[in-house]
Amino acid sequence: MKTLRLITVGGVIAYRALFNWTRPSIFIGTLLIGPLFQLLFFAYLGRQLQVEDDRFFIVGNAVLTATLACVFGGTLAVGNERRYGTLGHVLLSPRSRTVLFLGRALPYAGNGLLIAVFTLSASALLLGLRIPLSAVPGLLAAMAVGSLACSFFGLTLGALGLRFRDVWVISNVAVALLMLLTGVNVPSSGLPGWMAAIGDYLPITHAAEAARRFAGGEGWHAAAPQLGREALVGLGYAVLAAALLKIFELESRRSASLETL
Repeated sequence: MKTLRLITVGGVIAYRALFNWTRPSIFIGTLLIGPLFQLLFFAYLGRQLQVEDDRFFIVGNAVLTATLACVFGGTLAVGNERRYGTLGHVLLSPRSRTVLFLGRALPYAGNGLLIAVFTLSASALLLGLRIPLSAVPGLLAAMAVGSLACSFFGLTLGALGLRFRDVWVISNVAVALLMLLTGVNVPSSGLPGWMAAIGDYLPITHAAEAARRFAGGEGWHAAAPQLGREALVGLGYAVLAAALLKIFELESRRSASLETL
């Protein structure tokens, strides 16, 4: 019970602390309208180039829109502790820092899911994409798993922020790689082999493919393997984030310094 409380309450408090300056207009413009226009751009570009159909770009980019909140949120949830001088207080806490930081992925995953649902709904209405009602539960599951995996990916990058000063560079590069290598805008079959191989180990790749299968009328049997792979990717990043956070914590205690670089 104490662990569950630490995960939920600690995650919500950290989320509120990170975005305590945000006005609704900033949230709507940055996390809702911006991703929607990005999706529309790639959808119309895809129509012009005739690479894939509308469903490929709409559904794939809808899943991708979760990365903005999840990657930047997960990264800053850890990196900002050092930036604002509160990391020492966290490390002095008697509670498990691993559980505390991993719990912070949940609000950002929920935020990413909200953005993905809004973007998919709005773009489907604007572009005339018909999605069967039977596909809605599967689409929600795919977007939820993808958002959670992306949040753990962000926490992994945030752990690196304990070593490197500029977490914005890390986050921006990561988002660009997700846009290019996950097969959302460029089919994986059209990528060089080594790029497609990297994409298999990045979040969103398998979630987007599962979402496309659901949107195309295929059932759980067809999409379950992709959902399972996405869940494994998310679990891998959760373990990696926990390991890096523990290593950097031990290093900071050994050297009596919170800034190793």
